[in-house]
Amino acid sequence: MAGGKCLALIAHDQKKDDMADFARANRDLLSRWKIVATGTTGGRVLDAAPDLDVTRLKSGPLGGDQQIGALISTGEVGALIFFVDPLTPMPHDVDVKALMRLAIVYDIPMALNHATAIKLLPTLEA
Repeated sequence: MAGGKCLALIAHDQKKDDMADFARANRDLLSRWKIVATGTTGGRVLDAAPDLDVTRLKSGPLGGDQQIGALISTGEVGALIFFVDPLTPMPHDVDVKALMRLAIVYDIPMALNHATAIKLLPTLEA
């Protein structure tokens, strides 16, 4: 991920359509960033906006959340947009909490829903 900070995109299963819509509608702002995303989310973002620079990591439950957490801790991820589904139980909830904890500890901007992401994205510097 050398050469500037990345924006991390993650979406729980029930929020992947919302993330794809978000990427499509905000492709101009997102195109300023190198994007890292968990596997399936990254695939959906690329389907919606194929011109974006997206690096797909592992799926969240298979370690993708932890990969993004590591990139936060090394300073390579400068912001996180994570569309969380609070109504669906997540077997990897511990990983999700650890990722959010790292975003807080390293004081990076974090949006957890569409409304906040729309307000946050234009204020971020790539």
